[in-house]
Amino acid sequence: MALIKTLVCLANSRKLSGRCVAGMVDDGSGEWVRPVSARPNREVSARERQYEDRTDPSVLDIVLVPLLRPQPHDFQSENWLLDPDYYWEKTGRVEWIGLLRLEQCPSALWINGSSTYHGSNDRVPTEEAVTLPDSLKLIRVTDLTLQVHVPGAMFGDQRLVLRACFSYAGHVYILRVTDPKYELEYLGKPEGTYELGESFLTVSLGEPYEGYVYKLVAAIIERVKIQAGSRR
Repeated sequence: MALIKTLVCLANSRKLSGRCVAGMVDDGSGEWVRPVSARPNREVSARERQYEDRTDPSVLDIVLVPLLRPQPHDFQSENWLLDPDYYWEKTGRVEWIGLLRLEQCPSALWINGSSTYHGSNDRVPTEEAVTLPDSLKLIRVTDLTLQVHVPGAMFGDQRLVLRACFSYAGHVYILRVTDPKYELEYLGKPEGTYELGESFLTVSLGEPYEGYVYKLVAAIIERVKIQAGSRR
């Protein structure tokens, strides 16, 4: 029998052929939940996450999610196996003031000091990552810049990539963005940098890849857009 948890959706980000959905329990506890599927890479399909009207959960939706049991996986301690036999149900929306109540203030985004060529503090060696207690953070930043560029141009790869650049707790971060709404909006723009205002970021640790776990910006929530009535 499914256990229903009420979540504030704080990520519905791109992951392989599906999505990585995550949210905080709407009870003030600060508990994160990442509903996952039974597939090897745990991505959530469109059918598994949809509402009864076939629409997709949006960031800031308050959602009733049917779950079967906790299913932590290494540092992804927030994972819960979803129940694929039930629809999810939207019961409301959270505004900016509600996000302020959910804000987290960690001293750093996990472990710093390892960077890719185009990133900054954007990865953690897998052997260190597996010792971490969690894999999701909701932080507020004031100096967010988005960078659209072609990192593989010198190798003939013309694909555009979106990165978020910001400072937090005295550290500079340049992280890949996997928020599909922002990818859709910004990867259609010319290469360059785009300054955003005050924003919340959902930062996630992804799956291990070639010896590292990468820090990803799974959702961007701009204050100006929320207060105007839209996240886009």
